[in-house]
Amino acid sequence: MAACKHLDQIRDVTPSADGCEDCLKIGATWVHLRLCMECGHVGCCDSSPNKHATKHFHRTKHPIIRSFEPGEDWLWDYTTEQLLEGPVLAPPHHHPLDQPVPGPAGRVPPGWERQLH
Repeated sequence: MAACKHLDQIRDVTPSADGCEDCLKIGATWVHLRLCMECGHVGCCDSSPNKHATKHFHRTKHPIIRSFEPGEDWLWDYTTEQLLEGPVLAPPHHHPLDQPVPGPAGRVPPGWERQLH
């Protein structure tokens, strides 16, 4: 993993939702979740149909996300396209354990695998 020139942009954020904020608003589904380390926006990964975490980066230019999945603690810098070493962050480190992946619960359609990117 690389050192990052954007570590000073990492904030002690509060997640904006327990799932992808944008998918929840439009009734869509996600595969995995990502947390913006500048504002706390929870978006879906690039394997998800809507790629909301990356869309959030393009809209806001907030460069650092982290996985919002249980057992994962990596950070990603969109501007350098590198995994990062970063500071230990305050909880929560992942979405609620009762939120399934893919999600959200009760909304994942049959054949969701065909929608992966």
